Amino acid sequence: MLVAGACSEPAAKQKAAEAAQKNAQEPAAAAPQVPLSTKGMIWIAGGEATLGSQEESRDAPLRPVKLTGFWIDQTEVTNAQFGEFVKATGHVTTAERKPTPEEVPGVPEELLVAGSLVFTPPPTATDLREFWSWWSYVEGANWRQPEGPGSSIIGREYHPVVHVSWDDAVSYAKWANKRLPTEAEWEFAARAGLDRNRYVWGQEQLVNGRLPANIWQGEFPQRNSAQDGYETTAPVRAFPKNGFGLFGMSGNVWEWCSDWYHPAGYGDVTKVAIDPQGPKVSYDPDEPGAKKRVMRGGSFLCSDVYCLGYLPGTRMKSTPDTSLCHTGFRCVADAPPPK
Repeated sequence: MLVAGACSEPAAKQKAAEAAQKNAQEPAAAAPQVPLSTKGMIWIAGGEATLGSQEESRDAPLRPVKLTGFWIDQTEVTNAQFGEFVKATGHVTTAERKPTPEEVPGVPEELLVAGSLVFTPPPTATDLREFWSWWSYVEGANWRQPEGPGSSIIGREYHPVVHVSWDDAVSYAKWANKRLPTEAEWEFAARAGLDRNRYVWGQEQLVNGRLPANIWQGEFPQRNSAQDGYETTAPVRAFPKNGFGLFGMSGNVWEWCSDWYHPAGYGDVTKVAIDPQGPKVSYDPDEPGAKKRVMRGGSFLCSDVYCLGYLPGTRMKSTPDTSLCHTGFRCVADAPPPK
């Protein structure tokens, strides 16, 4: 379990309870499946596009990619949908389980408590390199209690579920007879044909004078002015859909992808990648010993002065057992196209 900044991956040493190193590739147990339904999904016909970052990112070089068609959830998975999964399967999320001494060797027994990572604005101005000043491991924080004990998801049934690890997301996807998107599928769907545009909606940040995404507005990390109407998560359909009819492909919450993380991105930039599945192994030069999965899309904590994660070519990564207050997911499905 690693602390993840708004758009940076810090070292695991900052908080003892944040340091689990399971490196699991799959959840321990597969949940029973329900019949696949493409209701609430959008068919993406596939095609060719140049994916990657226009920001000269060290880990997202531009590369031509060709994809076959796939179905993708129109929105991020909501609290209501995740609740149906939990009710049907009895799934207990990573954040709801007490870490074992094997997962966090050397951590005192009294610090081995169930919880998750929560953003708390620091009271005074802080060095933006000191990410630990706004991240806390909160005992009792989980998908049902996003800010910790005393909070709830009542009234947020149609907000994206958060505090879900990659392992939790894969379990949900298996139950729904779906899977997590590959990184290439996610970015292709997010761009919606706007090849090499800066934003998922075009080249200009504002549309009709407004920013059409839930990101941080104000002085990060002290004050979110919430000019977009939301200090934290927003309902999954609160902002305009992209050209493919998908909501929330920029901002709101980071979304887990199936790929292992590697700084090479889509690989050899001189060749067209056909349905790339990601690297076979994970490697993060910032933390070589930690195996990490990719996240995409940015979150409500993205700020132009600190994080450009809401741009479609930006990547994020964390270990499969990490859960955070700004991370969720959506699924894809392999099924015939609509008639």
